[in-house]
Amino acid sequence: MNFDTIIKGGTIVTAADTFSADIGIRDGRIAALAESLEGAREIIDARGKLALPGGIDSHVHIAQPSGPGIVMADDFESCTRSAALGGNTMVLPFCLQETGEPLRRTVEAYAALAVGKCHVDVAFHLIIRDPTEAVLGQELPALVKDGYTSFKVFMTYDGLALTDLQILETMAVARETGALMMIHAENYDMIRFLTAKLERQGDTAPFFHAKSRPIPVEREATHRAITMAELSDVPIVVVHVSNREAMEEIRSAQRKGLKIRAETCPQYLVLTEDDLKGLNMEGAKYVCSPPPRDKASQAACWEGLQSGVFTLFSSDHCPFRYDDAQGKLTPKGRTSFRWVPNGIPGVAARLPILFSEGVGKGRIDLNTFVAVTSTNHAKTYGLYPRKGTIAVGADADIAIWDATKRMTITNANQGHGADYTPYEGIEVTGWPVLTMVRGRTVMRDGALVIDRPIGQRLQRALPAA
Repeated sequence: MNFDTIIKGGTIVTAADTFSADIGIRDGRIAALAESLEGAREIIDARGKLALPGGIDSHVHIAQPSGPGIVMADDFESCTRSAALGGNTMVLPFCLQETGEPLRRTVEAYAALAVGKCHVDVAFHLIIRDPTEAVLGQELPALVKDGYTSFKVFMTYDGLALTDLQILETMAVARETGALMMIHAENYDMIRFLTAKLERQGDTAPFFHAKSRPIPVEREATHRAITMAELSDVPIVVVHVSNREAMEEIRSAQRKGLKIRAETCPQYLVLTEDDLKGLNMEGAKYVCSPPPRDKASQAACWEGLQSGVFTLFSSDHCPFRYDDAQGKLTPKGRTSFRWVPNGIPGVAARLPILFSEGVGKGRIDLNTFVAVTSTNHAKTYGLYPRKGTIAVGADADIAIWDATKRMTITNANQGHGADYTPYEGIEVTGWPVLTMVRGRTVMRDGALVIDRPIGQRLQRALPAA
């Protein structure tokens, strides 16, 4: 036998090309691409279907500490199961630094949660919440050398928001080590001011979460993050951008030649703040930050994807159960939106939503779809060309898509640990019917087909300049 597996007759789509060929897979890697291949133990018939690089979701939260009495809905098993069902072959979750704990000890404890539980490959970003001299001078540079080549800082949230000075000091480490910095850009003091004002007025329902974080809050922080990056001469990724004003700040910086990359998410394409108006606490299902905006902001986010301002499309999967006192219905959350756990599930819905709303409706082409959901993630985070493309020598991370398959997104077909999806009832055309990780089929027709998780935890190279 020449190959372990041959995928026959599919239309292969990469970020650059679209062509018909057979794919020969040996030892977990793509060994050949040719008009016709023979000689394999397994033949996968992909005639009439698309063969795409497996999705890479570079912004997910798994088993992350979320505050007293709050428990995230997904562990590594359930999140990576959901990822595989959605056509993804890799996710990048965040390891949250514990205040006062050595950073490496936190990484080791988080890595232990993933052992033997991942259905797709994983790699960790770091979240820096306590940038002490020891962390910035010793621990963080050592971890970057060990393959943790990206880290995130927050400009908001109690216990997470860094001062501008701390952000600049952390940027200096990124500059020295070549690591990539991700930034959650919202103005913390503006949010605190507006939250207190709304609570004094008695406006405490989940809907007012959106009113506490209006567009100027995101725009100002985005401008400030870009200014600090310009001062520090470091590339940054502005994550989960939700509106035109923030996008225009990024576009202006890119036109100046600054190394600013940006990401948007499905909630900013198909949800609006009106979804937070649900009766009783139903609106809590849609509480995330930044919040969904309006139709004009949706159009702006599509424009950002079409024009290349946004090169990354991620889910910001951050799941909590709804009907659960340790989730969205935490008792304190009933007293004010400020206490509702912040985040929504979406790792399985990400690709079908963009495929249907983007490719299916002519907003983007297939090559752009592959770029913003897979290839650019691999390039941005030090995984390319091993990941993110279909090429000889790359890992055989492949998703087979039926571009004509019509499905309705329901919580039942998401496979995550949450008890709801904010995308319930959305009808899509285009659906992944097979997910292959390093040459092994892990999902077929909406079900896992492997007896044990095979995902690996990877260390990464430095991002491309």
